[in-house]
Amino acid sequence: MHLAHDAKDIAFAEEVRAFVRENLCPLTRDQVLHGKLPRREQRLVWQRALVARGWGAPTWPVEYGGPGWTVVQRHLFDEVLTEEGAPAAPVFGMGMLAPVLMKFGSRSQKDRFLPRILNVEDWWCQGFSEPGAGSDLASLKTRAVRDGDEWVVNGQKIWTTLAHVADWMFCLVRTSDEPKKQLGLSLLLVPMSTPGVTVRPIITIDDEHEVNEVFLENVRIPAENVVGEPGKGWDYAKYLLSHERTGIARIGQSRREIRRLKALAADEPTPAGRLIDDRDFRTKVAEIEIRLTALELTTLRMLAAITGGAGPGAEANLLKIKGSEIQQDIAELMMDAVGRYALAYDAHAWSNGVHADPIGPADAAPLAGVYFNTRKVSIYGGSNEIQRNILAKSALGL
Repeated sequence: MHLAHDAKDIAFAEEVRAFVRENLCPLTRDQVLHGKLPRREQRLVWQRALVARGWGAPTWPVEYGGPGWTVVQRHLFDEVLTEEGAPAAPVFGMGMLAPVLMKFGSRSQKDRFLPRILNVEDWWCQGFSEPGAGSDLASLKTRAVRDGDEWVVNGQKIWTTLAHVADWMFCLVRTSDEPKKQLGLSLLLVPMSTPGVTVRPIITIDDEHEVNEVFLENVRIPAENVVGEPGKGWDYAKYLLSHERTGIARIGQSRREIRRLKALAADEPTPAGRLIDDRDFRTKVAEIEIRLTALELTTLRMLAAITGGAGPGAEANLLKIKGSEIQQDIAELMMDAVGRYALAYDAHAWSNGVHADPIGPADAAPLAGVYFNTRKVSIYGGSNEIQRNILAKSALGL
């Protein structure tokens, strides 16, 4: 695998950087760079700018509207967008459901949904976790019963990210009872406007509304909205989650946050000078950078294998573990860097402008929120403890 950045790759990265700086809204950029969630409208504007340039789906095959980039180009594209503070692509439709539809969906489902995902005409959320069925997803109880040409769905989902702004939900449901609980599950595409779908907000500790409860009461869904074969949902969910876990690595985001950490430390005085010059602090930063470089190389090797026709394997679980731990360690070190000023958390800083003078360094205001939010990364997408069990079974044969 060739990973060196030649002159052509460097020119490509600079082309992407120039495009971002010309087209990305400064307010959106500031929000992203300071750990705040951009609104749906901001995400739509940016995604449609990418689509107009032909860059809307960098990981998709050419036949479905992808640009046909090499692994290195895709990596550079992600790096540049992350460095410049661009909003992430709508991950649930673009990065999770789309690969499943491409591999397992019917021709009519591909023709109907993929163009709308690309052009963000449909906004998706993921209906997997339930009370009592999070990492143990096979224990889910939401049930769909066939009634003529429809499925009637009853149950509850929880921690459903962006359900309050989504148009559709891809939902894992139980359609039959089998001795092995992983069997009898199906993947169902549910319009959020369907009668019987109720969304209730969950306000998280950082005072953000990102996740929700979703209740489904006698929700009638056309039979054609089942992806692939009924009863094969567990296989499709594993394939989907392998793509989610790969994305959770977030190499570019961590590199950007390390640069932000160093900038904070350069402005933080200590009795001996600056925090950035403190030996112990520099050692902690260097250790994270070494781990991140190793993670980046592992990610590129896996992407190269996928490009060659392989599917994401156990490596995806490894990327999820290491990527989430690095993100959490960076967030914790940021809190350490600003010390007592991190306690004065302003939940509204950088959302619509700061309405009061910040306490301490301006960049310290949202740090506690980022720290709180990052605690979840080692849990969602399958907790890291579960990921280690999967690795032990698949890679080590334990």
